[in-house]
Amino acid sequence: MNYHIIPVTAFVQNCSLIWCAETGSAAIVDPGGDAEMIKQAVAAAPVTIESILLTHGHLDHVGAAAELAAHYGVPVIGPDQRDAIWLENLPEQSRMFGLPECAPLTPARWLKEGDSVALGKVQLEVLHTPGHTPGHIVFFDRVGRLLVSGDVIFNGGVGRTDFPQGNHQHLISAIKEKLLPLGDDVAFLPGHGPGSTLGHERKTNPFLQ
Repeated sequence: MNYHIIPVTAFVQNCSLIWCAETGSAAIVDPGGDAEMIKQAVAAAPVTIESILLTHGHLDHVGAAAELAAHYGVPVIGPDQRDAIWLENLPEQSRMFGLPECAPLTPARWLKEGDSVALGKVQLEVLHTPGHTPGHIVFFDRVGRLLVSGDVIFNGGVGRTDFPQGNHQHLISAIKEKLLPLGDDVAFLPGHGPGSTLGHERKTNPFLQ
């Protein structure tokens, strides 16, 4: 699976354009805003957008989802339904950050542990990884050894859990019980900042020691 990171908005959130190298079938993961910038990146790549994928319901990860779904005529897929409250409260999130109002969003399909999403010949496995939000999920390309991890794990850090419905114990358990066993060689694309590998974080991340 190929990917291109598009940092968007003042939150410097990593929107990911991911695609099957063989077919060009692509998805936009966590488009937090700056829709025009994302459209330009898509136009410069040899891809056909088939879906918008969401790891969780925070505004900085979904702000441009509805606009891009309408532009490309594709569905919004994910996260787990336990994040419905976050997607319903997008207007309130907008006001909290002093941003233009983002309308409530209901995805065409909720995802849960054990589901998969196909991009051409790439199969993305869905893992439920709560803690940052109750319905947070990640997408794993087992063959390509690549994980799109949203705001669960970072290079040298982990996701915040001081938001409503956050739970630090659940987050650390999700990382240790679901992500690290995927293998030290797995590279991950986090929601913010530079990427890393699960092996590097297992050995050096202070939150996992």
